[in-house]
Amino acid sequence: MVELTTTANAWVRRFHPSPAASRRLACFPHAGGAASTFHQLSARLAPAVEGLSLQYPGRHDRRAEPFLTDVRSMADMAYEALRPWVRPGDGSAPALFGHSMGAIVAFEVALRMEAAGTAPAHLFVSGRRAPSTYRDERVHLRDDAGLVEEILSLGGTEPEALADASLLQLILPPVRNDYTAIETYRCPPGVALRHTPITALAGDADPKVTLEEARAWAGHTAAGFELEVFEGGGHFYLAERQDEVVSTVTRQLGVSPVVAAG
Repeated sequence: MVELTTTANAWVRRFHPSPAASRRLACFPHAGGAASTFHQLSARLAPAVEGLSLQYPGRHDRRAEPFLTDVRSMADMAYEALRPWVRPGDGSAPALFGHSMGAIVAFEVALRMEAAGTAPAHLFVSGRRAPSTYRDERVHLRDDAGLVEEILSLGGTEPEALADASLLQLILPPVRNDYTAIETYRCPPGVALRHTPITALAGDADPKVTLEEARAWAGHTAAGFELEVFEGGGHFYLAERQDEVVSTVTRQLGVSPVVAAG
């Protein structure tokens, strides 16, 4: 049985506990996102793969906590939170899945796991260009109207929620914080994983990552790389392409695909 630390209890959500799962998948949300982003994916993967969904400080049930303002601080604390799920007996660690900003946080966590001698089973990077690519984006410096425009352009958030002033007060602070964190992140040249294979997932209609930028993730691992392209998929393709995502994850993790009930 996993013994949880206080840090783990704060960071990790187990929506569908599966103690007998042969694999675990730790999922990292996008900028402004929360652990609930991965509730459906967790349901689809259980019980063969247990989902561990990360909850960043400053949102939902952690709203009273201060934000973490840089990616490496997020990765430091997420790494500590995931340590209870590393099985000391065989040295195995959860696979990691990150979407958008979460892909970079997951990459940094993977680097920390490898440095500690326990490589993740796999790293899935979704909707995010490789750390070695760069765009001079400054969304975090926009006013509130500019931030709302950015959110609407990506989809994934109901326009009605952004038109509600009270909801907007809850939505914008974590979005601005996380955009600051990801837009000020820089990866030194040559940083790569040695033992963790990477699968990049990208929609071919995603304005935040070209397929060339997604392929550049190949330069960040010596353990094998694959690119999965979702035709017609935008930035939040995850919501509509669950079957394909589940198929990709289970294939790479070597477990049987989960068959939806009914």
